Amino acid sequence: MPPPVHRIAVQNPSRSRRLPDAARIEGWTSHALGPAGGRGAVRDAEVTVRFVSRTEAVALNKRFRGRDYAPNVLSFPYDAECVGRGVHGDIAICPAIVAREALAQHKPFEAHLAHLVVHGVLHLRGYDHIEDRDATRMERLESKLLVALGFDDPWAAERPPRATIRVAIPPSTA
Repeated sequence: MPPPVHRIAVQNPSRSRRLPDAARIEGWTSHALGPAGGRGAVRDAEVTVRFVSRTEAVALNKRFRGRDYAPNVLSFPYDAECVGRGVHGDIAICPAIVAREALAQHKPFEAHLAHLVVHGVLHLRGYDHIEDRDATRMERLESKLLVALGFDDPWAAERPPRATIRVAIPPSTA
């Protein structure tokens, strides 16, 4: 079987200087398209990751979602004709919003950016977070992918700590 073909383009019309190099962003994208991204590895993918200004983010959000604010990330899968033939779509990320959120959440900018790239790819793969069960599944997958990429689990602070059961063992009387 031939290897997967992932065509990934990175665009930066926002001219953000905070972004890591395109190869790193392509790596995050490709990783989320691989088998660790759930539902098996994507054999064929064409994804554009576009870093947009606040103005462009607001315009896209208003046009496609009817909401008048700049979101951190938007995903635009190509038409339904492509479904089942791979993953094809665009991801728009606003670095200014990512920076603001990273600061508020006490996270490194690059870690939060990687999270949003992975999040956007998962949307292109058909995941969503509308229902609680689906949100939990998507969050777990994001955690798995980001930890594998060397980042901290972005959801760790929001999960309750695992219960520890302590059992008292009586001292031996022998």
